[in-house]
Amino acid sequence: MSPTASADDDAITYRGTVYPWHCDHVGHMNVMWYVGKFDEATWNLFQRVGITPAYLRANQRGMAAVDQHIQYQRELTAGDVVTIRSTILEIEGRKIRFRHEMTNGDTGEVAAVTTLLGVHMDTQARKSCPFPAEVIGRARQLYGAVPATPGAPA
Repeated sequence: MSPTASADDDAITYRGTVYPWHCDHVGHMNVMWYVGKFDEATWNLFQRVGITPAYLRANQRGMAAVDQHIQYQRELTAGDVVTIRSTILEIEGRKIRFRHEMTNGDTGEVAAVTTLLGVHMDTQARKSCPFPAEVIGRARQLYGAVPATPGAPA
């Protein structure tokens, strides 16, 4: 970490810009682009805990999003620079629950928040399967992720 960086910078999983073609008929970033930017942040988050493209290919594994909730709080427009900070909330067995917060780089205001539930997949068997202990351990070490809440949706 650089001398000017903060611990909060470690949570950054995406930085980007809202381009004019990301905007809808009223000049705001369209929902499909929020989802796309959150998706890019997801892969950066996963990489930090060992869910890398190399791991997925070598082990015939994949990830599937099975539940996603988005709260839109402030509009973004063309030219806005956005930052996404992410954390893992829960990880256990085959499930991982994580959260992304998208902020406007100029104002610092939260534009949107999403919480997702992902499932670790065996791509050969086409079924869910447990995460390796190393991935669970790293997620818990880096993010303080806890075991999944009993009764939470799978």
